[in-house]
Amino acid sequence: MSLSESDILGWARIFTLLLGMGWAAWMDHKERRVKNEHWLVWIKPALFLWALDLMIQGADWTIYLTASASVAYASGAVIGRPTFSDIRAGSRLDQIVALWYLVSLFGLISGAMIYQSVHPIDVLLGDEQGLGALWWTTLAVLPLILLIDLAWRVRMLHGGADAKALMWVAILVPSWSTMPLTFGTATSEALFALPPAFALLMWGGLSFLVIPFILMGLNLVRGHVRGFGDLFLAWHAIRMPRDEVRNRHVWLLTTLVEKPDGSVVVYHRKRAPRKSPTSEEVEIALMELKDASVEQVWVSQKLPLLVFLFPAIFPLFLLGDPMAILMPLLGLN
Repeated sequence: MSLSESDILGWARIFTLLLGMGWAAWMDHKERRVKNEHWLVWIKPALFLWALDLMIQGADWTIYLTASASVAYASGAVIGRPTFSDIRAGSRLDQIVALWYLVSLFGLISGAMIYQSVHPIDVLLGDEQGLGALWWTTLAVLPLILLIDLAWRVRMLHGGADAKALMWVAILVPSWSTMPLTFGTATSEALFALPPAFALLMWGGLSFLVIPFILMGLNLVRGHVRGFGDLFLAWHAIRMPRDEVRNRHVWLLTTLVEKPDGSVVVYHRKRAPRKSPTSEEVEIALMELKDASVEQVWVSQKLPLLVFLFPAIFPLFLLGDPMAILMPLLGLN
């Protein structure tokens, strides 16, 4: 079975996605941060593959600059955005980035003028082909990155690494046509499908549903469920030695509470605090538990989103958009 140029580029995208996201997920798991240098390195193969794809499809200069506009906006999450004060002060980086913005904007506006006769609905329905459809498909990456950035700003995405990862995926896999779907006929036949970056986020979110069953099973096997009350904790928390809390990325749920009669009892909170306590506050709580001879405590693990986005890559390229699969099952196709 021979592979077309699009198939080769698609598998190269998947290989890049696995390596780049896997590395980022490992760093987020171990250090709870992903350095900007990681995205500066991995954006290079993403841009190379996108440029090759556009070249194969015969894109003109407006399409390249429209793609550049998406990359330019996404770059603000990593290198910052130019300011007028820094530009006037002679900052070479800000001047270059500002020029990049202007050139990309010029190309985007020029593309809109050239392809204004092409209706996006026709592109969505597959009734329009050629450079007009390619320009609209390329432009679609920009609002996607804007939505990801907005979600980050309003704290719907709590981690900067999560937002940068999704922006990177949006650039690496700009549309479903750039990914070889193994069993994704539902996605290719769907009238509307979520963009690949959002589909990856949804697959990652669905994997969260498995966590309660895994934690409950681990707690049962380890004998941590010793009473009915422990069942309210066992599905989202684990028990560990008190001294290990300092070296783990967890929220401490076990604390001491003073009753009205003056006695002090051990209390296990049912959920993690809304605001993470400082290291000093955690140390004070651990010392109080030590003085009360509490050796085992319940904790809720801080699970970074990237750890779930990495395995979500496999259903993404195997099955495609989860909504394209679920909607027909619900009779909403």
